[in-house]
Amino acid sequence: MANYFQPEIECASAEEIRAMQDERLVKQVKHVYDNVKMYRDRMDEMGIKPEDIKSVDDLKKLPFTTKDDLREQYPYGLLAVPKEDVVRIHSTSGTTGRRVVAFYTQHDIDLWDECCARALVAAGGSKEDVVHVCYGYGLFTGGAGLNGGSHKLGSMTLPMSSGNTERQIQFMADLGSTILCCTPSYAAFLAEAIEERGMADKLKLKSGIFGAEAWTEEMRHDIEDKLGIKAFDIYGLTEISGPGVSFECEEQTGMHINEDHFIAEIIDPNTGEVLPDGEKGELVFTSITKEAFPLLRYRTRDICILNRKKCSCGRTHVKMTKPLGRSDDMLIVKGVNVFPSQIETVLLNKGYTPNYQIIATRSKHSDNLEVLVEKTPDMANCSDEVLAAKNRQLVSALKGMLGILAEVRFVDAKSIERSEGKAVRVIDKRNLYKG
Repeated sequence: MANYFQPEIECASAEEIRAMQDERLVKQVKHVYDNVKMYRDRMDEMGIKPEDIKSVDDLKKLPFTTKDDLREQYPYGLLAVPKEDVVRIHSTSGTTGRRVVAFYTQHDIDLWDECCARALVAAGGSKEDVVHVCYGYGLFTGGAGLNGGSHKLGSMTLPMSSGNTERQIQFMADLGSTILCCTPSYAAFLAEAIEERGMADKLKLKSGIFGAEAWTEEMRHDIEDKLGIKAFDIYGLTEISGPGVSFECEEQTGMHINEDHFIAEIIDPNTGEVLPDGEKGELVFTSITKEAFPLLRYRTRDICILNRKKCSCGRTHVKMTKPLGRSDDMLIVKGVNVFPSQIETVLLNKGYTPNYQIIATRSKHSDNLEVLVEKTPDMANCSDEVLAAKNRQLVSALKGMLGILAEVRFVDAKSIERSEGKAVRVIDKRNLYKG
């Protein structure tokens, strides 16, 4: 069974990585031009031929791809191989109208499994581990990705999916799960349930791989403390393949991008200008090994930073920060950019739970922001005066972080619905205002 820490690839020199990317990009552009009409038409309109792309330096000549393009080309417009070569599809969650559907050949699945196996190894995994996968299965990529990576690594795999908390905890205890894979909000939910049942000392968990939604360093520390594990981030998106596009190593200072499969760029989200490493901007990916659904310069809408600082783990692939926000879920309230992660940071720093909800409304004269915050156990018998004081303190802390006033409303503990998938953090009601 392969180790899936592949030093000849993951620890290659910058020159070796670049040469590999140059060669694969040239082949991919020709594949896309020959087989995807949308790209061929756009390149022709721009006066670009496949032979004009000779290296990564030429990447900026190519057109961007957006999620709107994927919806407009639904279902088969971006398929780059015959349908009989497709062995699986996945689809994004939470979209409206036409869904985004991604296609995979067996070769695509094999490479995806390899990327996820690398992520498991970086989190301390080996074939001796028991990998507890409670990402959703089905059309969602989370379950399939980590399931495939665990199989590739040779680990015992528990394909739990989400839900049925009692069974999750029972199997963790009885089968000795050592690596937990799920969304961070579901990890927090499980941590609560494990604590309530007094089961923490019966578990063998050592690490967790959490992704599919934004989470803060404060939430990471909270999960690590409650579950007694080391929590690793993983990044991916259905359009590019799924989880495993990048992953954290033991240093936990950013996620290594699998540069032998994906070329990352950072652009100014307003102008499309490519920014140098170290600058904050929108993350853009080009797939250079995908067969069925290869995307050129796909705009993720995730805001982050790339850096090539030497990593203590020995991997040389570029790191991306945790997404610092998204250009499409960012709230603009009273002219100020507000990201849910900013609010989460304040709440966790003040000792509140990571279960909260943000409600944006619009009155006749202005936008309003309300944050629902669950009471902590010590607040159960607090007087109205004490609660009012805590409310003022939290309002002040949020204003310091956001630069605008947000109302705070305390609600009963566990009254905000727990998520078994992606947490619903933001409710924007402003489009409902008819005044």
